[in-house]
Amino acid sequence: MAEGSGVPQSAPRPLIIDCDPGVDDCMALFAAAASPEFDLMAVCTVAGNVRVETCTANALGALALAGRGDVPVYSGCQTPLSVEPVFADHIHGESGLGCAVLPPPQRGAEPVDAVSWLIETLRTADTPLTLAITGPATNLATALMEAPDITAGIAEIVVMGGADLEGGNITPHAEFNVYADPHAAQIVLACGRPITVIGLDTTLQLRCTPARMDRLRAIGSPAAHAGWDMMAHVNAIYGEIYGAEGAALHDPCVILYLLRPDLFTAEPARIAALTEGEMRGHSSVTRGSPDANAVWTTGIDAEAAFDLLLERIARL
Repeated sequence: MAEGSGVPQSAPRPLIIDCDPGVDDCMALFAAAASPEFDLMAVCTVAGNVRVETCTANALGALALAGRGDVPVYSGCQTPLSVEPVFADHIHGESGLGCAVLPPPQRGAEPVDAVSWLIETLRTADTPLTLAITGPATNLATALMEAPDITAGIAEIVVMGGADLEGGNITPHAEFNVYADPHAAQIVLACGRPITVIGLDTTLQLRCTPARMDRLRAIGSPAAHAGWDMMAHVNAIYGEIYGAEGAALHDPCVILYLLRPDLFTAEPARIAALTEGEMRGHSSVTRGSPDANAVWTTGIDAEAAFDLLLERIARL
């Protein structure tokens, strides 16, 4: 209980982040690292935006910059379950960080791989844990295949992935995270635990416009400067490829949702990831289905969400 408040304070939510940093993953890590609402147990990495070794180094660097070098990082799957690997270094840059240079990490990755750690941790959890997945879902899908009983240790999963009305950002039909490992996405969607899916329909509404970039730079901290350098690179690429002003802040939406679900609109849906052919990675979303297996977000209060993101980064 906060001294003198008379209001009970809820315990921090145990949180595991599974990611592929990546510019927007780093922004999500900054937000999570600055949020006392979370007990950030670990960060797991997976091949996605760049190769897993680079993702792991980036996660370690982002946590060091955020003053959270205490958080362990577990390196995960190097390849998808069944398809050939694809990467997004054409967007994020060869380093995955755009123009940013992160400080040397305070520690290395843990000797245990991410899948083994997830299995052991979810099997032995005293209370079910929350998983935030902002990259391909390969790590959790592999763990579920090897140890189906771990679902008892999962309270909820919040995923950045998929697209419905917005089509796709890697093909006309598919969002990158689902396209990169559609079989993993489908395994996670079918796992039977509460899942919220935040796709392009929502994330493209939260853009790092020039005015918002100015506000990020004005914070003046090393984390804010690194975030600005990352987003400036991606903004330039977005302008060239998509003709858009301001890159979307996809992955921070997961952390923002966990902090403030009231900033989002959402509805139950039946969601499946298509795994074959031209439609590989497409998200089949049937809203209001009586067989709903997830919650699908459809919108975000972008101004309030960006305010919250900046408020958290300013704490670092």
